[in-house]
Amino acid sequence: MEDLSVKVREKRGSKGIRTAASEIGISHMTLARIESGKLPDLKTFKLVCRWLEIDPNTILGFSDEGTRVATPMPVVHFRAEKTMSPKTAKSLADLILAINARAQESEAR
Repeated sequence: MEDLSVKVREKRGSKGIRTAASEIGISHMTLARIESGKLPDLKTFKLVCRWLEIDPNTILGFSDEGTRVATPMPVVHFRAEKTMSPKTAKSLADLILAINARAQESEAR
């Protein structure tokens, strides 16, 4: 994903950050965060890729055939928020436990 910030800075060039952000359809602060290496949310990611005129799969490490090129790595993004709410943490924990239980059921068969 570091490629995204590099590509954005290259395309923006000497153009003002507010002008480029307006072209993309995002705030200038969001664009500044992307340029500094922060991960955008999916909607913003889509808008930025459209502005860059690139296939999002190239940034995500997928080839045209849909197979993973890069080593699989889970990526979590919580916007600028450094922590998650207790409700979100519990939901994630419940999801992980449910997936683990389903995997154990599948192995038993």
